[in-house]
Amino acid sequence: MLGEGILKGLKETARNALGSFVSEERLITVEYPEKRHPLPEANRNFPFLVFDGADWQAGLRCVACQICEKECPPKCIYIEKSKDKKPDYVGKQQFYPTRFDIDISVCMSCQICVEVCPFEAIKMDTEYELATTDRFGGLLHDREKLARSNEYYHQIHPTEASEVDGRLAEEKSKAEAKAKAAAAAPKPAAPAAAAPAVPKPAAPATAAPAGPAKTASAQAGPEAKNPTGTPTPAATAPPAQSNPASSPQAEKEGDAS
Repeated sequence: MLGEGILKGLKETARNALGSFVSEERLITVEYPEKRHPLPEANRNFPFLVFDGADWQAGLRCVACQICEKECPPKCIYIEKSKDKKPDYVGKQQFYPTRFDIDISVCMSCQICVEVCPFEAIKMDTEYELATTDRFGGLLHDREKLARSNEYYHQIHPTEASEVDGRLAEEKSKAEAKAKAAAAAPKPAAPAAAAPAVPKPAAPATAAPAGPAKTASAQAGPEAKNPTGTPTPAATAPPAQSNPASSPQAEKEGDAS
């Protein structure tokens, strides 16, 4: 039927308009700012810093690691690291930010700073009434303005805050158990002192021979003797005599005759 959708819309509008006079459930318009709708838990607007305890300076979870500053797409976070350290939630000495500024006029509420923070120190707030007449200084929030207690975090994000507290409590218990085990472990005995090494006496220097040593064949002569002390046959044999008939002079005489 032509125009059926328009008729259904007008019927719903008339039902809510007439029902608002007899039932509060039919009230569509909220008289803001006197009345406000409750915000859902997943709502997010701008970041804030979480601290534990009553003193925000002593209980601030941020350790000035500057990961959120480096990962921020619009570069609206500025951090200065301290020179000294203070104990964190597990008792470990950590640095802390001496300056932590967020320019909410530039922040795009992307929540990347929350996702990359390894210390659960920065979370997303649900506050949206941030209008101010100072567009520069009024929209630049320092660490005092950004600091919110863990109880406030539980109020706006109860489910998420409970999970975070459970993880932090588990990490703290593990660190305490590790410290107790290290303290109860027996210390290794000190190594015994080694005996002093006795220096070895230096070997006496030997004089090198003046000339090359003669071989056994060169030393052996006609007077060479065997190990028993008697002359060898080579030493007692008479010297060989030459044959005069085979000499060149004898050959010449034979030719003359």
